[in-house]
Amino acid sequence: MKKPVSVLVVLHTPDLRVLLLERAAHPGYWQSVTGSQEGEEALAHTAVREVEEETGIVVRADNLIDWRLINRYEIFPQWRHRYAPDVTENVEHVFSLNLPDAVPITPAPEEHLGYRWLDWRKAARTVFSWSNRDAILILPRLIHRI
Repeated sequence: MKKPVSVLVVLHTPDLRVLLLERAAHPGYWQSVTGSQEGEEALAHTAVREVEEETGIVVRADNLIDWRLINRYEIFPQWRHRYAPDVTENVEHVFSLNLPDAVPITPAPEEHLGYRWLDWRKAARTVFSWSNRDAILILPRLIHRI
């Protein structure tokens, strides 16, 4: 059973191109890197692991920015079978990773059909998740504070 605690990692470039991945199980559903915490691993470790598993990009936890932003949302019915029967809500922790350029990646074929690097505005319009959209819309303000 999956733990209802996850990370959302927005990978982007300095000029705010954002990496999106298309879900293999749901073609047409685009998202940033996401994934559930395993056991008692630190959330930053979850983010590092998910970035590597989903893109092939190897990073260290200190390369990530922890936004200290937490989203709570209802788990879509089509994905509830992965969780304990009484679990209906997920707690998502948001991170970002600034890459020097829109690098080619190696999507995990069992999870993703392909990827795109899009301007942040178009990326925000493309993702299916409101929490992913909101994170991308916050990105320009966050980057200018760093």
